[in-house]
Amino acid sequence: MNGRLRLLIALLAAVLGAALLWVFLPLLATRPESALAKAALAARPLTGVGNPVTAVLLDYRAYDTLLELAVLLAALLGIWSLGPPTPAYQRAGAALRAMIAWVVPLLVLAGGYLLWAGGQVPGGAFQGGALLGAAGVVLRLGGDPHAGLPAEPWQRLLASLGVGAFVIVGLVLLGLGRDFLDYPSAWAKWLILVIESAATLAIGATLAAAYVGGRPPGGTR
Repeated sequence: MNGRLRLLIALLAAVLGAALLWVFLPLLATRPESALAKAALAARPLTGVGNPVTAVLLDYRAYDTLLELAVLLAALLGIWSLGPPTPAYQRAGAALRAMIAWVVPLLVLAGGYLLWAGGQVPGGAFQGGALLGAAGVVLRLGGDPHAGLPAEPWQRLLASLGVGAFVIVGLVLLGLGRDFLDYPSAWAKWLILVIESAATLAIGATLAAAYVGGRPPGGTR
């Protein structure tokens, strides 16, 4: 690439940056998020949960969270399409195995706590699922070639639980004459808990399987 072309690209990038700044700076100056935040907090009691973050992720923008889970599922399917995983690490020594025997149950317990607590305090499906995925990573590092995951048919079921729960709840609500994922106030808390529980398992299984890095073996083991 010659000097003139580099200069032209730099000028075009500068012009584009200035144009974006000119468009977005007035929007940032108006700060419309204050009114939006007040409206979201005012409607939070209708969701049945005390944590406003959970209310946003699982109620106000449930479609967005559904798509996020779909992206995770698509990424895992892409990883599985690459073929079998690389060989596992060698089996851990006695000291590391003893540590894993303590750490993994604690990670699973903490993940379950974050799932349950997420309705009222910081936590929820993504945080709990991340800890479950970390448990799988620890097992893999300790020499478990499957990262504690079941055989392929069950992994597929676990990985699709999050998207499946969203879709099933949405279709049931459609059948009851409501909009898709428009929770009734009386059921909102429990429907969100069902979706979050399924999403936690899906996220944990997806992250652990992605770390393994290849299609799992079929059948049972």
